[in-house]
Amino acid sequence: MAMQSLLRGFGSEAVDMAQGAFERAKGQAAPRVLAFTKLIEARAHARENNARAASRALAASEDLISQADQTSRDEPAWIDFYHHARLSADAAEVFRNLKNPKASLAWNQRAAAMPSGVFTRSVGMRLAIVGTAHLQARQLDQGLELGNRSVDILARVQSSRAKDYVREFNTALAPWRREPAVREFVHRTRTELGIAA
Repeated sequence: MAMQSLLRGFGSEAVDMAQGAFERAKGQAAPRVLAFTKLIEARAHARENNARAASRALAASEDLISQADQTSRDEPAWIDFYHHARLSADAAEVFRNLKNPKASLAWNQRAAAMPSGVFTRSVGMRLAIVGTAHLQARQLDQGLELGNRSVDILARVQSSRAKDYVREFNTALAPWRREPAVREFVHRTRTELGIAA
């Protein structure tokens, strides 16, 4: 529920729900499950622009994943996806949201590559996230390269959430709106993804 609240723009409610889930499950749930609640909390804090709280929640999530990796405790099958590489990919988004491109790009280096044929939407969104971090770092060429790769992938899927990531990318292009390559990219997102400029 916290993740859904976050995706709908209710960051403070998502923080409350994630913290509540953690407190309620502490001592009962597997460490990897608790780690995921801390990740969602970190993402919500980032949307609320609270860098300190987001960093604390990410560190707690990372510690819990390490604990999970060192124990042989049974874990529910549904949490198998959550590991250090996934944490790193989400941390890249957390720091992009906090407008800290250096940290975002550093975390992205630790994230595992995902095959686009299997995780099409996720790969397209991640390219938009990392591309936006490059734009925040004033690296237009790298940002546009990733933005175009994102559109290549996302043009094959129907996802309003994925389009939101491209919209955020387009917003980050504002300082370069008059550049021909930027105008071409914005036109491309309008025609291929239906995103209004």
